[in-house]
Amino acid sequence: MTYLQPSSEFMQYLASPDSSENNQTETDRLPSLSALSKELGVSVACLREQLEVAEAMGLVEVKPRTGIRRLPYTFSPAVRQSLAYAIELNRSYFEGFSDLRNHIEASFWYQAVSQLTSEDHDNLQNLMTKAWDKLRGHPIQIPHAEHRKLHTCIFGRLENIFVQGILEAYWDAYEAVGLNLFADYEYLQQVWDYHQEMVDAICRGDFNAGYRALVEHTDLIYRRPHTAISDKKEAIKS
Repeated sequence: MTYLQPSSEFMQYLASPDSSENNQTETDRLPSLSALSKELGVSVACLREQLEVAEAMGLVEVKPRTGIRRLPYTFSPAVRQSLAYAIELNRSYFEGFSDLRNHIEASFWYQAVSQLTSEDHDNLQNLMTKAWDKLRGHPIQIPHAEHRKLHTCIFGRLENIFVQGILEAYWDAYEAVGLNLFADYEYLQQVWDYHQEMVDAICRGDFNAGYRALVEHTDLIYRRPHTAISDKKEAIKS
């Protein structure tokens, strides 16, 4: 049987119970590279390369004065790095990732909304008010920040680090491909009508109605009146 293992000596050290004492906190400082080099039997140059990978994955933080600190594990940096590379290769990869995100939100809907508090309900309604103010204002503004915060709030109490990582990476990619910058006004109104249905349903405890609105609204992106994502990316660069 094949077992997954960390990809480097440094990552194996990070994952070792002896090094972390099963207490991965932001205050967990690590030895210097020279000390680790002696302990692990790996050159400082090699460890420095491994450290850069771990830092990119969000496993550690490196600062001049505080040195190396282990960070609590999060899935989003690794997903974000891989997704960014995929989108650079082919913009259409975002559509596949978007489809994955839609299925994840649908699958975790009932678990997520059942954990929301009255304070969360108020926050959702406040976000809706801000979004409608932007859409109906002069000049009209795209309520992207409210869009992201709305979905983040709905699924924010899920204690699944992998689900949270995928959802966070989705919104970063959404912005990277320019979907927060271009939109038809009629399309935006449809999106936020569905959001209002979702929020109202959540607040009155009708999770089935909210689920139906969620599924219908996620299909809108495929009917969105815009040019190809790749064209949007080029427009942003120019």
